Amino acid sequence: MRVLVACEYSGVVRSAFRKLGHDAWSCDILPADDDSPYHFQSDVLDVLELKNQWGEGWDLMIAHPPCTYLSRAGARWLYPKGELNDERYGKLLEGKKFFMDLMNADIPKIAIENPTPFKVAELPPYSQVVQPYGFGDPYTKRTLLWLKGLPVLTNTNEVDPQGSWLPSNTSGFRKGQKSSKGVAKNASLYSRTFQGIADAMADQWGSE
Repeated sequence: MRVLVACEYSGVVRSAFRKLGHDAWSCDILPADDDSPYHFQSDVLDVLELKNQWGEGWDLMIAHPPCTYLSRAGARWLYPKGELNDERYGKLLEGKKFFMDLMNADIPKIAIENPTPFKVAELPPYSQVVQPYGFGDPYTKRTLLWLKGLPVLTNTNEVDPQGSWLPSNTSGFRKGQKSSKGVAKNASLYSRTFQGIADAMADQWGSE
């Protein structure tokens, strides 16, 4: 199976598929963390229709589009003082267009991963919610999957979560509200796919 992992530079998902013998490639505007030769440092929209030497297109795409402007976690920047930030809203619309360009790509099997989006973004209904602790990693990180031509992922190894992977309600620290500093300490770790979820994608979707 030819697999494109869009907006990934960690190589976690790409490597999980390649271990099972698939022709998997990652793509991002950043270079691959692992210096893999199976990585396109490019705009993924320029790679969607790329064919191999036998003229074959992609069979499956797993995409992790940037969520900075789409995620509901950024509410305080989209609505500072309760009013819509027009510049931020413009970037949200750009993010939505990119998301939909991926969703509507001419690839038979597509999975798009993102956190909970703003309602104002009006994205299509998501297919399922996954958590790392359902796949052996003991953390919470609510992640939505939009699926086309694919079944929902089945949990592989449910464990008790030990804490939140991402910080939450960070402004609440000053107010004494319930909040979490999270485990991940930088943007690279925020967006990195958990190994258990990547392995499940390769095992379950690679055999479809």
